[in-house]
Amino acid sequence: MAATPNRIIYLSIWIYPFLAVSLIILISSAPPEAARKERARTPVELADKELREMNYPKADSIYSSELRKNPGNAELFWKLARLQVSIGESVSSEQANAGLQHYHKAAEYARTSISLDSTNAKGHTWLAASLAIMADKIGNKEKLNRAKEIKRELDTALRLNSNDETALSLLGSYYREAANIGWLKRVVANTFVGEVPKGNYDLAEKAFRKAIALDPQIIRNYHELALICIERGNREEALRLMKIAIDKPILFTSDKRRIEEMRALLKKYSQDQ
Repeated sequence: MAATPNRIIYLSIWIYPFLAVSLIILISSAPPEAARKERARTPVELADKELREMNYPKADSIYSSELRKNPGNAELFWKLARLQVSIGESVSSEQANAGLQHYHKAAEYARTSISLDSTNAKGHTWLAASLAIMADKIGNKEKLNRAKEIKRELDTALRLNSNDETALSLLGSYYREAANIGWLKRVVANTFVGEVPKGNYDLAEKAFRKAIALDPQIIRNYHELALICIERGNREEALRLMKIAIDKPILFTSDKRRIEEMRALLKKYSQDQ
């Protein structure tokens, strides 16, 4: 997603990229014999399957049922956080308040997961995701304070699991947005609302490329990396990445919007050549 450098940085720094946190859920292909082994799946595995198929009410029902049986299960709490982010992203833009409620609930679930097991990377990852996607709804100073917490949670998640694709993708967005802050805007933001997060395109690109290597099915990572390539003047690589991305399966609600944006960019830059 393109940043908005003409807007005052402390009003926009965390709005756009993290609105598109966009259901960064790890997906794996089911083996051919999965249908024959359906009865052998645990309830949580069935809930995971429903989530992958974007049947959120059914997934919520199963997760919640299991949570009543196992109220101290940290894994169930972070999976419920992930589900709430997914539900929030599926809500239409006209129902922004309803979406925000889901993100708040996601943060609560993630914090509970961390309180039960602080060594589980996913709890920290989904806390960062839920906080990030809410970032445009809070005040300017709080927004920057929240950014620090997001970074801290991402660092913790990656310290616990350096191959957490979701955390890497979020970190890529964090660095990409920080890279768009000019020195003058950084000074202005520091003066009025506190320290602005630091980052650069090299760090952002490294995070996205590792995320792609870990899970090549996630459209978001190709799109975000392509935008970095455009911002750095590498259109050829951007076009290559977007062509790969539009042939990937749609796994999340936001993928449809991203594909539309990439098709428009492909058309625009193909005409410019």
